[in-house]
Amino acid sequence: MYKNLTFFFLLFLIFSCKNIDEKHIYLDEKQNDSIEIEKKSPKYAIVIHGGAGTILKENMSDSLESAYRNTLEEAIKVGHEILKNGGTALEAVTKTINVLEDSPLFNAGKGAVFTHEETNELDASIMDGNTLNAGAVAGVTHIKNPIDLAYEVMVNSEHVMLAGKGAEEFAKLRGFELVDPSYFYTENRFQSLQRIKEKEEAQLDHNGKTAFADPFIKDSKFGTVGCVALDKNGNIAAGTSTGGMTNKRWNRIGDAPIIGAGTYANNATCGVSSTGWGEYFIRAMVAHDISAMMEYKGVSLQEAAQEVIQKKVPELGGDGGVVALDKDGNIAMEFNTAGMYRAYINTEGELFIGIYKDAPTP
Repeated sequence: MYKNLTFFFLLFLIFSCKNIDEKHIYLDEKQNDSIEIEKKSPKYAIVIHGGAGTILKENMSDSLESAYRNTLEEAIKVGHEILKNGGTALEAVTKTINVLEDSPLFNAGKGAVFTHEETNELDASIMDGNTLNAGAVAGVTHIKNPIDLAYEVMVNSEHVMLAGKGAEEFAKLRGFELVDPSYFYTENRFQSLQRIKEKEEAQLDHNGKTAFADPFIKDSKFGTVGCVALDKNGNIAAGTSTGGMTNKRWNRIGDAPIIGAGTYANNATCGVSSTGWGEYFIRAMVAHDISAMMEYKGVSLQEAAQEVIQKKVPELGGDGGVVALDKDGNIAMEFNTAGMYRAYINTEGELFIGIYKDAPTP
């Protein structure tokens, strides 16, 4: 009798242990499945800017504000769709910037500002955060989409930056169609130049030399466009394109085509595109400095961007802003001016468009 009870008790223990083991196996398999699902849903995001400066609500008509918001939305959605479909960050950056370059609203491509000689000189740069390869062009006058030529320099030359006629000779060799400079003419940009020239004329000193005043520069440099994207493979790319500064002389070049100042991307940290008073962004090496602070100090993207834009640049005497995106998809849109045209679609697929300083941040 006792032997039978012992036998049945042992059988009960064996089956109980087996059921427990099978339950654990089932739970482990479910947990592994969850991990696999998470792995199959990689993060991707994109952020853009259309320039920073004295952008005030009271100076903006409803129709013009709507035009800016619509173009920002169109551009960001073009890039996001590329990322959503598995495209590269580099492709998303170039195609997004193309939309902004083709719009007369922004100081890049079609809407480029005029030099003192009443011409248009365009700059652009792009960087691949995976390889740290980069390309840039400066002072081009016949290139419809300078960001495309910057990309061509990066992938099909041994160089990082080409300028002026040399850059355009390279463009012809690579099959680019050069446009007539009249393509870049917009009446409002031309009139902006005339107003600045009139102010300068009024400031001639007793020797007949122009007294260059900060207010002329501060009101004449904004509108640069830029984009940073993170693709599904974890690669970051950044790009920037600009017409430079209204009334610029002597083939002046700002920060936009300078890697580390106007543009920087590194998969280990972040991607950055700058807009603002280029001379100060060059001196501060703004884009790279944000990445370096993350790498060497271990601070977050937002902390680094805030330190550089709200403290380092103003202490030098400059102003402007950046958009940035880190390897985890975190977004920063930091500026120390009255406004910055900006937009993002984050890792959750949420769209944000902002213009003025009081708009919420990520």
